[in-house]
Amino acid sequence: MKPKIYVTRKIEDSVKEKLENYCEVTMWEKEDVPVPKEVLIEEVRKVEGLYCLLTETIDKEVIESAPDLKVISNMAVGFNNIDIEEAKKHNIIVTNTPEILTETTADLTFALLMATARRIVEAVDYIKSNQWVTWSPMQLTGRDVHGATLGIIGMGRIGSALARRAKGFNMNIIYHNRNRSLEQERELDVQYVEFEELLKTSDFICVMVPYSEETKNLISEREFRLMKDTSILVNTSRGGIVDEDALYMALTNQQIGAAGLDVFEEEPINKSNRFVSLPNVISLPHIGSASIDTRLKMEEVAAENLLRVLQNNPPIYRVV
Repeated sequence: MKPKIYVTRKIEDSVKEKLENYCEVTMWEKEDVPVPKEVLIEEVRKVEGLYCLLTETIDKEVIESAPDLKVISNMAVGFNNIDIEEAKKHNIIVTNTPEILTETTADLTFALLMATARRIVEAVDYIKSNQWVTWSPMQLTGRDVHGATLGIIGMGRIGSALARRAKGFNMNIIYHNRNRSLEQERELDVQYVEFEELLKTSDFICVMVPYSEETKNLISEREFRLMKDTSILVNTSRGGIVDEDALYMALTNQQIGAAGLDVFEEEPINKSNRFVSLPNVISLPHIGSASIDTRLKMEEVAAENLLRVLQNNPPIYRVV
């Protein structure tokens, strides 16, 4: 008998077919609507494998509802949507999809940095609203990226990929990490500095750390007070790492210059969100890894992780 699995969002036919070769697959067919929790709980009662996204909260209630569950395959790098300790208690293997999205997310991060610095979205809206009637010397002027100081908080895979892109713009790159890496410093020509020094001296600050209790509200009122009033904050990591109340005050009080945000504490957001109306903020709908090739590869690896566990083999990427 084939093992039963539940997939919490519509995936590509080729990936679903791969799963169906070995499993009995039930899938939430809607692409733009998350599976309701009550449906998720009902479905996991019947399955040995769960294929999920960051949009699904796999908490104690869900896990305790799944007596036969052996594996939770998260189609993401982060896994803060899953109660890891509860999964461990129930001997459930949790997997994720790191490395695959490194370069794609670094692309988006640097694009967001540049778009925020040069006020690209404002400029597009300027034309769309018929405001462009002449040219003037300081019209829609932004900040230079080339030669500026980039501070990277978290020099992991994506942070390192971001540094490589920044070198092409002759940026001065400093970083702060939990652990200093002399090898990275030699390879990437970057300089380690203490956290406060990074905040004080950076023209651009990119948040590249995973979300945890340790990093929750890592950037808050105190940190914004240390920044330059011209500095630009970019967050493509996770919402909640930046204290949104403090960020809003820093932006509206001109403590910092601007922000580029791909992630938010509560997602999704809409046009009523307070950051959307701020002219010095670019808000994106969590698209860091959203290239066709990368998302398909993430789907494939999440499927492979799940299948390997159900076949009593080690997954490609294991969290616990």
